Amino acid sequence: MRRSFESLVAEAMAAPAEGWDFSWLDGRATEERTSWGYQRLMSQRLAMVSAALDIHTGGGEVLAGVEKFPPTMAATESWPPNAALATKRLHPLGVVVVATRDEPPLPFADESFDLVTSRHPITVWWTEIARLLRPGGTYLAQHPGPATVSELLTQVIGPQPRLWSQLEPAAQRAQAQAAGLKIVDMRMERLRAEFFDIGAVVYFLRKVIWTVPDFTAAPYYERLRVLHERIEADGRFVTHPTRVLVEARKPAAEQT
Repeated sequence: MRRSFESLVAEAMAAPAEGWDFSWLDGRATEERTSWGYQRLMSQRLAMVSAALDIHTGGGEVLAGVEKFPPTMAATESWPPNAALATKRLHPLGVVVVATRDEPPLPFADESFDLVTSRHPITVWWTEIARLLRPGGTYLAQHPGPATVSELLTQVIGPQPRLWSQLEPAAQRAQAQAAGLKIVDMRMERLRAEFFDIGAVVYFLRKVIWTVPDFTAAPYYERLRVLHERIEADGRFVTHPTRVLVEARKPAAEQT
C-alpha cells in the first residue's frame, strides 16, 4: 500500500538524525561504496603511528570500526548531538573526544600528530591540518567530490556550480599545496545512489547536513512533492555521489 507524501515526510522529519548510522535507510535507499575502502585504509594507517587525530568524527561510527588505535588517539566534533554520541561510543575504546567550534584553531599544540584523518568534512582546514601534523606526517581523508548528488541538489535547490567548483580535485590540490602539504595520492570516483521514497530523501538531507545547509522540509515542500511524484512513477530516484580520496604529506624536517 502506497503511503502519502505527507506521512512519508513527517516520518522522516521525526526520525533521529544524529551520528553517521544510516540504518534507518535500509530498504529505502542504497549507495555504492568506493573501491578503496576508506575505513580499511584509515585502520591500516592508524596501526602504524603513535599519535592521530580524526576531525569531524560525527558520532564516531567510522572510527569505532578501526582495529587498533595508536597510543594517542583523539577525535573532534562540532555538532553537540554528534559529540555526545561520539563520546559515548569512543571513550570506552580509549579515544579522547573533544567538542569544538566549527572553525579553527583546534585545541592542540603545533606538530601534535603523525596522522590526521577526516571523512566527508564540510570544509577542509588545510592550514590547520598542516599546523597539527608533525614533519613527515600524513593527512588521509575522503572528501565529497564535485557535482556530488548534483541531480538531487538540482531537484531540491537548483544547480550549485560554485560549490561544485570548490570540490574539484585540482582546486583541492592547490589548497593543500598552498598550506605547505604535498599531495601523494588523489583519486575520485562517481558512485550511484538510489532513493525509493521521498522519506528517504528527506532523512538523507537532514543527516548529511552539508548537502542543503540547515535543511527542513517546509521551505522545499513543493519541490519535494514533485520529486515524490517522480519516485512514485519511476520506482526510484537515482543520483550520483562523488568521492575524492586524499593523501597529503607534510615535508619532513630538514636535517642540519
